[in-house]
Amino acid sequence: MIKRLVLALALTCAVASHVVAQSTTQAWDELVAAAKREGKVVVIGPPDSEVRKNLPSAFKNRFGITVDYIGGRTNEQVAKLRAERTAGLYTTDVAISGLQTTATTFYPEKMLAPIKPALILPEVVDGSKWKRGSPWFLDPEQQYILRLSNTVQPSFYINTSIVKLSDFHSGEDLFDPKWKGKIAAQDPTVTGSGATTGARIFVAFGEEGLKKLYIDQKPAISRDARQLTDWLLHGTYPIVLNADEDQVEQMRLEGMPIMVVYGLPHLSATLSAQYGTVSMFGPAPHPNAAKLFVNWLASKEGMEIWDRARREVPTRNDIDELSFLPKDKIPQPGVEYFDTYGWEFSTNTAEKSRLLAKDLLSRAK
Repeated sequence: MIKRLVLALALTCAVASHVVAQSTTQAWDELVAAAKREGKVVVIGPPDSEVRKNLPSAFKNRFGITVDYIGGRTNEQVAKLRAERTAGLYTTDVAISGLQTTATTFYPEKMLAPIKPALILPEVVDGSKWKRGSPWFLDPEQQYILRLSNTVQPSFYINTSIVKLSDFHSGEDLFDPKWKGKIAAQDPTVTGSGATTGARIFVAFGEEGLKKLYIDQKPAISRDARQLTDWLLHGTYPIVLNADEDQVEQMRLEGMPIMVVYGLPHLSATLSAQYGTVSMFGPAPHPNAAKLFVNWLASKEGMEIWDRARREVPTRNDIDELSFLPKDKIPQPGVEYFDTYGWEFSTNTAEKSRLLAKDLLSRAK
């Protein structure tokens, strides 16, 4: 009797699994067909030539659907979307962006449609394919903002012909008076990497730390990462925060005296997704193509194309990241990191720090 019950249960489970698999396959085929009828998907993202070249072509090769990729500055994209929506126009389907823009604009202004219900591709919903055991959502509802990347970021850079790594034993050494006038940083009063770095200092050392670094040390402030990089390479300012990482790496490989400092005691290395979050707009002009694109971007193929182009660490665990990234960029077990893409940090702490830095710099003039 027991053997019969076990066999019956096994048969029932097998039939149920087969039905679920058939249903999933059918749902996927229907989504692909609907997306093809729409014909294209409109995606806003970073002004990155590799992404612009590789992502649309790969998606079109896979599904025959055109990606209208609009790369540009985040503040300009936000202004355009707001103006269109005020006029009742909905022209954009998907955003690939940094978390601050999504968390402080798209999300609170209810521009987004949930991604989680749209994820139906088996390799995407399979938790075993993700480093965290499931797709990594950043928003409180775990529905709207999907993280594609998780990369160790430099704390700062040094020109070793002038400054030595041995000069730094902890994060507080950035405040040493001997570095006064020898530091350059991106503007901490403007949303973006400069404000994020300022907020990182604020979390570690409080308002006094912001004052010591951005006022007492008399740093050169720029909004141009390439200018910061040029200052670093020429030793104009031998300690630089927020340089152009790709250019620095290229110069370092060519033998320039440049070193990346990832973390120090009291200023741990940071984690970031950079532009690596994806969200869907609602209403969207091509809703099925948007769902298809997001599923593909979260798949092994799509995420690897994205992270290779951006030189970021994927949040999936079935991509050989060491084939295109140095080990220093990949989070290691047992190492303490500070995640600048935490929700509280992005939605509250970073803005509080930005406003404090703005006040400090305005009073210092």
